[in-house]
Amino acid sequence: MTFATTLTLAAAETEPHGGNVMAETFGYGIVAFVVFLSLGLVTLSYRNVANRHAHKAEAYAAKNPAPQAGHGHH
Repeated sequence: MTFATTLTLAAAETEPHGGNVMAETFGYGIVAFVVFLSLGLVTLSYRNVANRHAHKAEAYAAKNPAPQAGHGHH
C-alpha cells in the first residue's frame, strides 16, 4: 500500500465525533491556567528586588555619580 492509500483508509475508518468537545478539551484550559498562574507568581516574586539592597545601591551611586545635565550625547 502507498502512503496516500494508507491515509485515505485511516481517514475513512474514523468515526464521527459524538462526544462533548468542551468536556474533552477542558484539561487544556486547566493546564494553560496553571501555567499562567505559575508565571504570574514568578513575575510577582521579583517585585521590589532593587530596594532589598539599598546599602549596595547607595555605595554604587557614591562610586559612580550620575552624569550632569548637558554632558550627554546630542
